Amino acid sequence: MGLREFETLDGLLDCFAEHGARHIYYKFLAENDNSKQQIYLGKSFEVLQLLVFGKIRPEASVKVPNFKADIPLFWIDGDGRKAIAPGAQLILYPKYPEVRLSGFLRGCPLAPAAILRPIPKDERRFNNEPDGRVLFFGVSDSSVFAYLATAVSPVAVTMRERMERAGQRDSGTLHEIVQQEVPDARSLLLERLREIHRLNPHPSTKLDRFGNRTVYSARNGGGYTLEALFGIVPNGRSAPDFMGWELKAYSGSRITLMTPEPDAGYYGTNGVEAFLRKYGRNLPNDVIYFTGSHKVGVPAKSSGHTLVVVGFDEKSKKIVDVNGGIRLLDENGEISAEWTYSGLVEQWARKHAAAAYVPYEKSLSVPADYRYKTPVFLGEGTEFEMFLKALADGKIIYDPAPKLERASMKNSKTKARSQFRMGVKDLASLYQKFESVEVI
Repeated sequence: MGLREFETLDGLLDCFAEHGARHIYYKFLAENDNSKQQIYLGKSFEVLQLLVFGKIRPEASVKVPNFKADIPLFWIDGDGRKAIAPGAQLILYPKYPEVRLSGFLRGCPLAPAAILRPIPKDERRFNNEPDGRVLFFGVSDSSVFAYLATAVSPVAVTMRERMERAGQRDSGTLHEIVQQEVPDARSLLLERLREIHRLNPHPSTKLDRFGNRTVYSARNGGGYTLEALFGIVPNGRSAPDFMGWELKAYSGSRITLMTPEPDAGYYGTNGVEAFLRKYGRNLPNDVIYFTGSHKVGVPAKSSGHTLVVVGFDEKSKKIVDVNGGIRLLDENGEISAEWTYSGLVEQWARKHAAAAYVPYEKSLSVPADYRYKTPVFLGEGTEFEMFLKALADGKIIYDPAPKLERASMKNSKTKARSQFRMGVKDLASLYQKFESVEVI
């Protein structure tokens, strides 16, 4: 007995909602989207920004080196039941680049194996083009729910009709289903920024974990105050801040892009305190610091360390060694710190889909008042390789400032601070679309 199908598209969408899905995507499958050849999801790692996935790991000892990440995938059927596909994983191929879904049938009683079997070449009728099947993903905060509609099913027919009425073209990748007309995130973002600009100045504020506004007296409150004005509770996670947009407040010529801690090298293996005791600079007040403006290929004057990019081809703008990464080398050529590509891809995909860069100035009072200025910069559509290219070109620097206080005492205190920074004038090189917008 086959799996029961949904009779209507609305019934399927309601089922996704009952399982907690916040976003629903669809893809028209090609004839060669099957269990053997995997399911093609997109031509860049940008598709990761749409899905939920686990830790990314490199796979170098295969014919085509890649990155893999487990995905919490559940198949659903027309009765609303769900069952996990324990072997499901995303495969990221930097060579092409592209992302595919694999292992999605094994061990799952609700998986639609019959309509995902490979079709012999002599039986193919669509020349590996879309064959009518439609794959749906309902994405919640922690899971991905999948359903595959057969080519002649009411669900697939309705989806094709909706797409034709909207004048949409099938790009072979994921499209989101928007169930009701609402102002788009970009419009809401700009509307709120205009209001913030109109109500200048704003007292230094930070939301506590319960969402209550508190006075923030430190001098670095520009970002916290902007987040508070958007109702965002600081979380420290690599995730977009407002409806998929990351908010970046800045007051100088450089801005911090991200602050990942090294996951390999001496720092990654032994931790920040051991790194500081080995490589840091001793100050008179019992503090050990490590600082310096580190640009690729140029030894930093203050530390003597050199930043290098390993396994990235600048000409093709592709990762050619999945075991590579960004490395900091000491004066003897030893790896003092390293950020692996697998770790960086994961953070970049979760944080930088779109960003708004908001300039501000602050008063001399304590606590400060902040004035958010115009224009703001909006960046959309980024890829990790664009970050690596900008880094290799010297537009991005590693500008660390970790410190160890009370270094000679048992109750010593460490503060990690690894940051990659970039000049505001160079931000456009990170995005496919970058514009200056007045918010008066």
